[in-house]
Amino acid sequence: MESRAEQRRDWRDTVRDGADLALLGILTVLAAVPLLTAGTAVGTASAAVHDRFDTGSWPTARRTLSRFGHGLLPGLPAALVGLAAAGLLAADLAALATGRVPGGAVALSLTTVVAAALLGYAAAIVVEVGRAGGTGWWSAAVRAARACLDQPTRWAALAGTAVVAAVLGVLVTPVAVPILVGYLLAAVHAVARRRPVARPELS
Repeated sequence: MESRAEQRRDWRDTVRDGADLALLGILTVLAAVPLLTAGTAVGTASAAVHDRFDTGSWPTARRTLSRFGHGLLPGLPAALVGLAAAGLLAADLAALATGRVPGGAVALSLTTVVAAALLGYAAAIVVEVGRAGGTGWWSAAVRAARACLDQPTRWAALAGTAVVAAVLGVLVTPVAVPILVGYLLAAVHAVARRRPVARPELS
């Protein structure tokens, strides 16, 4: 049954939520522009989305800035690893697609599947970091790996969400990409929160 707060929501609340997510995405991209701050930018934004889902309100600016500052050093290795992995995968896919590397369609398909799986795993890490308040990337990676193995369907759903966002990021105008980041963060948190469907027991 829906709560009274949910019943009172109308189109203005939806527009407000959409604007908030768009602003979150823009601020996240701006904070990640130096690249080395990408880890703490994403972690802080993920924590804000987690708070929004949990409490129904966004964290204060003071709390957000505090999270960003505390996450600078812990987020640095995550940013370096993430950027290196993304660069290697993009280069590999481009080489296979243009025929510079032997393997043909089979190798390209396998690499695409691996890339999608890694995107789903990365999305799970971002969700776990958000749950931890924007820090603790290593422990978040461990928890995300365990969650992906325990619930492969959720892993696949996260991968699908990330792939769709990546495709949209290529298709839309570059100005809209930061907005897409905010929506992607909300989407992966929503997917991660979905409870698995219980299987009926056979008598």
